[in-house]
Amino acid sequence: MNSTVLCNRFTILFFFTIFPFCLSAQVFSIDGVTEAKIDFVIAQMTLAEKVGQMTQITFQVIAQRDGDGEIIPPGIVDDEKLRYAVNDRHIGSILNIPIHAFTVDQWHDIITAIQDAAVRDSRLGIPVLYGIDAIHGANYTTGATLFPQSINLAATWNPDYVEASARITAREVRASGIRWNFNPVLDTGRQPLWPRFWETYGEDPYMAATMGRRYVVGLQSGGEGDEIYVAACPKHYIGYGHPWSGKDRTPAILDERTLNDWHLPIFREGIKAGAATVMGNSSEVNGIPGHANYHFITEILKEEWGFQGFFVTDWYDIKNLHERDRIAETPKDAVCMAINAGVDMSMVPFDFSFADHLAECVQDGSVPEERIDDAVRRILRVKFAVGLFDDPYPDENLKKIVGAEEAKALNRKMAGESIVLAKNENNVLPLARDMNILVTGPTGNLMQSLNGGWTINWQGNDESLYPEDALTMVGALKEAAGEAHITYVEGAVFEQTDYSSFPTCIITDIDEAVLATERADAIILTLGEPSYCESEGNIDDLTIDDAQIQLANAMIETGKPVILVLAQGRPRTVSRFVDNVDAVLIAGLPGMEGGRAIADILYGDVNPSAKLPYSYPRAPNALTPYDHKPLEADTYNPQWEFGHGLSYTTFEYADLKISQANLAPGETLDVTVQVTNTGSRTGKEVVKLYVTDLYGQISRPVRQLKGFQVIELEPGENKDVKFHIDKTDLEFTGLKGKRVFEPGTFEITVNSLHVRFEGLEAKNQ
Repeated sequence: MNSTVLCNRFTILFFFTIFPFCLSAQVFSIDGVTEAKIDFVIAQMTLAEKVGQMTQITFQVIAQRDGDGEIIPPGIVDDEKLRYAVNDRHIGSILNIPIHAFTVDQWHDIITAIQDAAVRDSRLGIPVLYGIDAIHGANYTTGATLFPQSINLAATWNPDYVEASARITAREVRASGIRWNFNPVLDTGRQPLWPRFWETYGEDPYMAATMGRRYVVGLQSGGEGDEIYVAACPKHYIGYGHPWSGKDRTPAILDERTLNDWHLPIFREGIKAGAATVMGNSSEVNGIPGHANYHFITEILKEEWGFQGFFVTDWYDIKNLHERDRIAETPKDAVCMAINAGVDMSMVPFDFSFADHLAECVQDGSVPEERIDDAVRRILRVKFAVGLFDDPYPDENLKKIVGAEEAKALNRKMAGESIVLAKNENNVLPLARDMNILVTGPTGNLMQSLNGGWTINWQGNDESLYPEDALTMVGALKEAAGEAHITYVEGAVFEQTDYSSFPTCIITDIDEAVLATERADAIILTLGEPSYCESEGNIDDLTIDDAQIQLANAMIETGKPVILVLAQGRPRTVSRFVDNVDAVLIAGLPGMEGGRAIADILYGDVNPSAKLPYSYPRAPNALTPYDHKPLEADTYNPQWEFGHGLSYTTFEYADLKISQANLAPGETLDVTVQVTNTGSRTGKEVVKLYVTDLYGQISRPVRQLKGFQVIELEPGENKDVKFHIDKTDLEFTGLKGKRVFEPGTFEITVNSLHVRFEGLEAKNQ
């Protein structure tokens, strides 16, 4: 190390010692002392070092490879490639894994090697920010706690569970030496064909905003100390989750009102919660690719909302502006366009071309250096916020927290409360443990169908990687009732015949399954999907596979009670046979403890309480959401409505009251309702409050969710549940594109009870 490097690094370290780091705990914010430090660092940086900080490469770039150019598993750092990336190209961030999850020890070795190169050996000693997709837990760390996916957590209607899962995820990600998580997904789940539907919190913006806020809080405050524990990254800003075709990374057509009322509010709550970073939309909205949209990135996110963190692209997306979207004539033009739109960091991810092109953009005046300094400042803010400048290395003491037993127990509880009992004719459920049960269907003995993508490997589809103590539905039922009472016949299986298309389901031993029903008291029919992630999950038809329908009909024809369990990432339509089954559990993707959670419900150890966070369609084109417009009223006929979910007990609602008959701006309306458990079992109930604006300058939704609470009641117990409504709950985007509150009559609905009030003008008008 030469004397210039030593001098610069000593000066920066001395500066930090005199002005100790101070930042509001858990919430991303800025302060004068930190900004002064950043000013000092930026003043020392060359243009090459600045554009390097804005560059993110994948681990594959620094991985050791064999003679054929293949990565040596599981993934080992090539010291020469690492030195070039960090010391010569000054890269600011690395992401991803090369093959599948690492052990904690392997992660520690990797992160330590990277930070040695960045902090010990580079000119300025700026640490590298490592990012990972820890989507339902620290899924790229072996032995980590893998929770229900987001669509399942939404089905609990319990924001406390979302925050708890995020806190545990943060601790296990941080224990791995990583400080940045590309989550939560804050796209709205209003297009059930979309293969990332299960990464959302469902179709309602109020619920998604509530859950997303709590995830950000949990992730960033997951540990001890004043710094952000793990930086959150709400994605994919904005409109990515509502593609016209239903296919991943395809265009969305969304008017300003739809964006303002159903999409932007979710991300706004994530920013208000203090999210440190935001990731962009890999597709386009109204013809403008997400990474070239100055209006969305700069005018709304940064200027209107005051976002002070940094905006990162998704995979390859600046290159896509030239190669795929064809709005930039050259790769360099694509870089200039994206940075001027407000992008701060590029997930390149395989080379250093972005940095080279960006330097040229600055040198020829296409991008002002002030824009570069702003981006670097934002990146350094986050590095300070997550404590990298204090200590960039993994904490050996945290290793022991990964996969803790208490986290596993909470995981099972969350999973049980995320599974929806959609149908239970003649109270066929719960089952008695001494019943002889036939389990059949393609999802019954697969862990991947309980977990989905982002599980140990990208697609979550390698059964050999799942831990031995994790149980499939078949394994969990045998554990719960004894092997003598459980018979498993596959019946059908998923087969990947063409890797350019989604796996198909084929019949295997359906005759054997039918024969096995002769000695069965009931049939558990396990249908759904294999795991998938992103574009690999694209399908053309929401209808469940023909082979699964054939198996279902064969089981129904036996005359034995059939309990359908759907393990899937999106609502595959089942109307061709579902009326003829006796019970339905919508398991969704309940995670690593999902098998045991399903058994808990089937045998009555857990009283189901989950409610659907989306409208389950009856047919592939019947995709009307619950908050539809009045002229769509005749088209809303889902298989199961938004908010639907049964229990093994019953609840009665009464005495819906409001605190006053009128509501003026600046006031709050209190709403109370009494809920009584009228059944014979303790149970949890989701109490939901909807508001209807009876008349408006534009057509208003028939109802909108504006409050929800989960309560638990003993048999015969009752409770008064209170909600609060104010003007912001009644606002919408009016004719002139601005948020408005219109005086008039509003109706509140809780269960089947209704009450009206008058919205008034402001008192000073």
